[in-house]
Amino acid sequence: MTLTEFKYMSDQLPNTERMPTLFVGHGNPMNAIEKNPYVEGWKKLGTTIPRPKAILSISAHWLTEGTRVHVTEKPKIIHDFWGFPKELYDVRYPCFGAPIYANAAKKLLAGTGIAGDTDWGIDHGTWSVLVHMFPNADIPVFQMSIDISRGHRAHYELGAMLRPLREKGVLIMGSGNLVHNLGKIAWEKNAQPFDWAVTFDLQAKDLLNDHDHNALIHYEKLGPKAALAIPTPDHYWPLLYALGTQHKNEEIQFPVEGISHGSISMRAVQIG
Repeated sequence: MTLTEFKYMSDQLPNTERMPTLFVGHGNPMNAIEKNPYVEGWKKLGTTIPRPKAILSISAHWLTEGTRVHVTEKPKIIHDFWGFPKELYDVRYPCFGAPIYANAAKKLLAGTGIAGDTDWGIDHGTWSVLVHMFPNADIPVFQMSIDISRGHRAHYELGAMLRPLREKGVLIMGSGNLVHNLGKIAWEKNAQPFDWAVTFDLQAKDLLNDHDHNALIHYEKLGPKAALAIPTPDHYWPLLYALGTQHKNEEIQFPVEGISHGSISMRAVQIG
């Protein structure tokens, strides 16, 4: 699609086949340029799910006061990390933005304080996954920020408000990590997962299979292993947005599993 063609897309968003929702554990930014089972799983996802008309990414790396949605036609790529090899900084993901779909998201969230944004772009929580899932960068992408002033349930409820976008061909993708403890990270190659990380990851999997959204929203009540797995909620919140889009009794799958660097869950969740 050329930029001219994109500008003249119809403002009308017809109903389509319902898109799945994804939560992706993005992990280390180096996954963008490495070969491993996690990125192979992302590549496979790009070939097995229906082709989206647009992708809405809710990344753990765009935290704001108030909710923002990126509305430009050509988002910049953001290398929001330091101390990595030059090869990683050279990565580009030249996708179009999706202002028509971004404005549809704004309309769905009207009254919540959401505002348009033209400064952000596509951060590594988004492009490090999409370079594998949709390597041609030929699907419009827009991001929505995470409001750090909101409680856990409020993030879940915002996800539920976005659910109608799935019927318009939008792939909603939360990008974070179900277990994310950088203070306990093990950098040595082939580091074994910590027992607490494995235990909580599997506990969360069981809760997801049971559709126990309430327990996942109030994860602090799940015990000390949850506190180790989620010392800060930023990488967990994208999961709550994804869960909010789930229809009652809708199928759930786990296309990627594993623990990276001892304390990072790479679990991906596919809803629908």
